[in-house]
Amino acid sequence: MKLDILAIGAHPDDVELGCGATVAKEIANGKRVGILDLTRGELGTRGTAEIRDKESEKAAKILGVAMRHNLEFADGFFVNNPASQLEIIKILRKYQPEIVLCNAIQDRHIDHGKGSQLVSDACFLSGLRKIETILEGNHQKVWRPKHVYHYIQWNEITPDFVVDVTGFLEKKVEAVRAYGSQFFDENAKEPDTPISSTNFIDSVTYRARNLGRLIGAEHGEGFNVERYVAVDSIFDLR
Repeated sequence: MKLDILAIGAHPDDVELGCGATVAKEIANGKRVGILDLTRGELGTRGTAEIRDKESEKAAKILGVAMRHNLEFADGFFVNNPASQLEIIKILRKYQPEIVLCNAIQDRHIDHGKGSQLVSDACFLSGLRKIETILEGNHQKVWRPKHVYHYIQWNEITPDFVVDVTGFLEKKVEAVRAYGSQFFDENAKEPDTPISSTNFIDSVTYRARNLGRLIGAEHGEGFNVERYVAVDSIFDLR
């Protein structure tokens, strides 16, 4: 099952928060999109890994993704090493995405920056013929995504480009709210966290509105690139 886009996050909910509207828009445009979670988010202050498993399934259905898989790396402690890289390479070679969306280049949570570099390295290594991988008893063909883009998370990073996601913010917010254990709930009895405040959940909307304002649209999502963005014509720029 070949994918057009594989969106990868260190934790369940990273993709929804970072690029959920972009994912929803591309699916609506007929693209096949999948999600890969590196960990189950088991170190999260609120909820449990089992609860987040169910929440991630619900969010995937809301967005309409073609697949979602969890590598079950150790939350907080996964490392960018050959073993972790090879597990991601197997997924890349299986689904052969043209574009990979992944964690912010640097962020408040240490897993985000680690996950960003891990995925970037795996995307490059996946194109090397002398790295052999076997999945389900079959030798895999090499595959390197054409583009790796990093979504923006907690930190206010200046984007290299912004996607117009007008009309898809509600779908994003719905998918984010599928993680009821993590975000604002006036009836919750668990400890407060930086992401359980009303300010944080509101920031999903006001960031999208501000990025949209800056590009002359209603809503936007920002991304960073690893190499220059190329266009066929200067008229491609809005």
